[in-house]
This record gives sequence, C-alpha cells and structure tokens, in this order.
Amino acid sequence: MIKCISWNVNGIRACVKKGFLDFFHSVDADFFCLQETKLQEGQIELELPGYYQFWNYAERKGYSGTAIFTKHKPLSVVHGIGEEMEDLEGRVITLEYDHYYVVTMYTPNSKRDLTRLPYRILWEKQARAYLSRLNQDKPVIFCGDLNVAHTEKDVKNDRANIGNAGFTDEERHHFEELLQAGFIDTYRYFYSEEDEAFTWWSYMPGVRDRNIGWRIDYFLVGNQLAEDLLDAKIHANTYGSDHCPVELQLQLK
Repeated sequence: MIKCISWNVNGIRACVKKGFLDFFHSVDADFFCLQETKLQEGQIELELPGYYQFWNYAERKGYSGTAIFTKHKPLSVVHGIGEEMEDLEGRVITLEYDHYYVVTMYTPNSKRDLTRLPYRILWEKQARAYLSRLNQDKPVIFCGDLNVAHTEKDVKNDRANIGNAGFTDEERHHFEELLQAGFIDTYRYFYSEEDEAFTWWSYMPGVRDRNIGWRIDYFLVGNQLAEDLLDAKIHANTYGSDHCPVELQLQLK
C-alpha cells in the first residue's frame, strides 16, 4: 500500500510549533505534500530520517511555496507547470517515478474582490494541459489546495457563497473540466454523498468548532488508477493550520 498526505500548512514554521512533526511521524506516509510553506531556503531544517525533501520556494518572502517529503527517490524533479507559464510563486512540484507521477500544487486564490480571477483562469488552463500531458505518459497522483469547492456539498453555506472566490462559476467549471480530462476526485469516489466533510475553516471564533467549512484540498488521480484506490480520508481533527490534512491510500499493481 502507498499512503499519501497533502496539507496546506499555512506556514510550515508556525505549523511545526503546533504539532506538525507529531502528525508527520504518526501517519508514516510514503508521500507527504505541503502547500503554502511560506519560507525561503535555509529558514528551516527538518530532521526527517528516511525521507527525501524537495522544496519549491516563492521569490516573494513569506509567501506561497510547496514541498514534498518522500521515502522514494524519484527519477526526476520538476518545478512549475511547464514553459508556457512561469511559476515565480513556488506553487508546483512534480516527482517522476517508473510507473507514475506525483504532483503537489497550490492553486492561486482569486482574492476576495476577484481581481486575480483572470490570472487564476489562465493558471487553470495551463495546469490542466500540463497534468493531461503527464497523464498520457504515466498515471498521475495529484494533490493540493486547489482553492475551489467543486459542488454545493463542498461548502457549508453554498447559497450564501455563490460567486465568492473559490465558488465562482468559472472556478467550478474549470475543476469539472479537469475531471473530464481524465481525473478522479478520490474523496468523492468513496464518499459521493457526504456533505459535512471540509478541509478549510475560517479563523473566526467558533467556525471550525461548528464545522462551517469548505472542501478545497484534494487528491486527484488519473482514471487509469481507479482500480488501485483503497481509501481517501480527511483528518479534520488535526490542527496546526486553518486547513487539515487529507489522505489517499492506493495499491499500485
């Protein structure tokens, strides 16, 4: 079995002070993917015996960034989503293996006033093209904070949030197009009707306790891995960030 974890840590240095390493060691994942690490090279040293560490830093200090910690040495490591769209914000890491790719991604937020929505839509198109190319070569295991709630089941107050960043028609449409391009939302594969499963909550008092959240953190896989899927989990009771970790288990044949 291969176990994969994805977690938007909203600053790895802060998350380490809130129990990150306890969760990391207890879950014992083959791949542990991070988004929003918010640091530059040399600003933290994590002792993770048995793991290779791969980081992608944003040029802007204290912003964005991704990482993958893995027990398995990759054939190659790529930052960004290809030459068509320069990634100065450290948002993507791709690890290549003999029979699959592992990709972590931190999708740009459209911002509350939607001023970054045009950039976001361009990103979506380029990311879908990039992932589709990979998936034609080898199956893709893809995770991250994708900053979109796909359906009404993925946000607590769906009617009140229609048109808000992360729940615009445009963002939801592009997520649907990604699925149609050959990918499976693994949590929905197992739990199609669950409407109280969220991965992000506002820091406003009482919001997380009352589970007023959004499901915006995902594991997607290429359709060819459907028979290899074992389970998907949301670790809603794991704290340390405004997001919680999500998990995928699969048995690659």
